[in-house]
Amino acid sequence: MSESIVPDSERNSLSGGLVARLPQLPRDLAQLARFDRPIGWWLLFWPCVFGVWLAGAGAQFALLGWMLLGAIAMRGAGCVYNDIVDADLDKQVERTALRPVASGRISKKAAWAWLIALCLVGLVVLLQLRLEAQLVALASLALVAAYPFMKRITWWPQAWLGMVFTWGLLVGWVNLRFDNWDMLAAVYAGCIAWVIGFDTIYALQDREDDALVGIRSSALRMGAKVKAGVAGFYAATIALWALGFWLYRPDWIALLALLPVTFHLLWQVATLDPEDPENPLARFRSNRLAGALMAAACFVVGNA
Repeated sequence: MSESIVPDSERNSLSGGLVARLPQLPRDLAQLARFDRPIGWWLLFWPCVFGVWLAGAGAQFALLGWMLLGAIAMRGAGCVYNDIVDADLDKQVERTALRPVASGRISKKAAWAWLIALCLVGLVVLLQLRLEAQLVALASLALVAAYPFMKRITWWPQAWLGMVFTWGLLVGWVNLRFDNWDMLAAVYAGCIAWVIGFDTIYALQDREDDALVGIRSSALRMGAKVKAGVAGFYAATIALWALGFWLYRPDWIALLALLPVTFHLLWQVATLDPEDPENPLARFRSNRLAGALMAAACFVVGNA
């Protein structure tokens, strides 16, 4: 493995393959923004789709195209910011020690410049939204800025990440509608529970290193009961999504639309092996499909 390729790069994906072929400096910048790991921006993008498709205004492909670009840029900016803040911690964790800032291949000054460039792309996307949605999107910045510090002060940084990563649900909805807040709150809470579940799975990769350097995570907090804990959060996810759908459209078709994503989350839990080094990462990445299934359910409920 090249010293500039981090262990969890998706080298078999289209973006991962392209990143691996870049010259060193652009490759380091791409890895700093996690362009080689598209799962992150998919997980940021899917809640945007939930909000847009629940609004009942059709497919809205142009809007979703802008939101996809925003998800890629702002997920990248968030990762750059996280790596600047966590550089000293990343050096002590095997999976993250090769990241560009932690390894010294990219200076913090260069990382800040790259962060600003990505934020400018996000600004272009922001200007495509209606004013109310712009304000909702900007309100997330405080949550984003605080996130890297949560692993130092709470065992549940995954809950904070849940609030950050699913904010696009609120932006997508408010860009098209300004009502049904009880439904929106239930679906948003379900999204947060979903993120806690899948990011706990992701954190299983780092339990030993995290414990040594003092990083806190839900995976460490749950200990030997981590599989049951993930099952509990996924159960809460489906229950809250079902409540939101019922508040929006009280008929059984709305609940039946959740069956595919429910079975997928059940499969994740049933096949999760916390002791297998490869298994948790594969189950985490499978949430790309979970998001697609939930998006399809939102389209059915919002537009059928």
